[in-house]
Amino acid sequence: MASFNQPLGGNEMPRFGGSATMMRLPAHDSAEGLDVAFIGVPMDIATSNRPGTRLGPRQIRDESRMLRPYNMATRAAPFESLQVGDIGDVPINTFHLPKSVEIIEKYYEDVLQHACIPLTLGGDHLITLPILRAMAKKHGPVGLIHIDAHADVNEHMFGEPLAHGTPFRRAQEEGLLAHGKVVQIGLRGTGYAAEDFDWCRQQGFRVVSAEECWYHSLAPLMEEVRAQMGNTPVYITFDIDGLDPSVAPGTGTVEMGGLTSTQGLEIVRGAAGLNIVGGDLVEVSPPYDPSGNTALMGATLLYEMLCVLPGVLQRD
Repeated sequence: MASFNQPLGGNEMPRFGGSATMMRLPAHDSAEGLDVAFIGVPMDIATSNRPGTRLGPRQIRDESRMLRPYNMATRAAPFESLQVGDIGDVPINTFHLPKSVEIIEKYYEDVLQHACIPLTLGGDHLITLPILRAMAKKHGPVGLIHIDAHADVNEHMFGEPLAHGTPFRRAQEEGLLAHGKVVQIGLRGTGYAAEDFDWCRQQGFRVVSAEECWYHSLAPLMEEVRAQMGNTPVYITFDIDGLDPSVAPGTGTVEMGGLTSTQGLEIVRGAAGLNIVGGDLVEVSPPYDPSGNTALMGATLLYEMLCVLPGVLQRD
């Protein structure tokens, strides 16, 4: 019988003790032998407003100590069928953004060579671009479920093509995204022009504004998303500012009127059954998260991503 890594239980070691890995799982030096790897990308050199996401992976791991192995709502038991571990952080170059992007892409190429699904703790949202580059080399263009307050499709920021507001413009230009398989959920706030989200629609992206989500369950939306994605390899990218700042204040570019925490859960849980090849949770900024609640939201959403991966055992 296969032996799978297990999170360190609260009755074996107090929640505030033990190693500070994701869910207090065993640490691994590489993705070899793992079905799923939690990976940190401690970067904030692409941010445009409040910094601090370089500290996000560490605090997400710390707050993940409260998570337990079984999903009581969905009956998912990921640690009974998948070998899951924490392989640490990508060693970015703090002083050179283009170099960091190259380092991240190469790192994920190596992870994917091991047939391992990466779940990433960010980090600012630019990290998704090099991850998608590595994904496309492995899987071809991927479908994208993108939860965010912002579209992140700026042509440039201060004349620079690489910033946390540009990754999905670059990804579309580079052919990393499957045609007709991109959904952006939770977009809202002010803009520079009334047409700011129109570029997305012109590319064939489905744009679901936050206002369309108010007062509604998002389970019907995700039923439509599943039909749209079909068997296409899908990547989930969740910017924590997609949630309303009342539940996730610890981020750099807050916008009022966002998704509720339960809607965030509905989106991720609604991805069950899709061919998910990776996911990330980005833009947690611990300096603006004194309670740790934003990081706990992020850790929980990453756990929920784990629970909808292909091959996860579902308990009766």
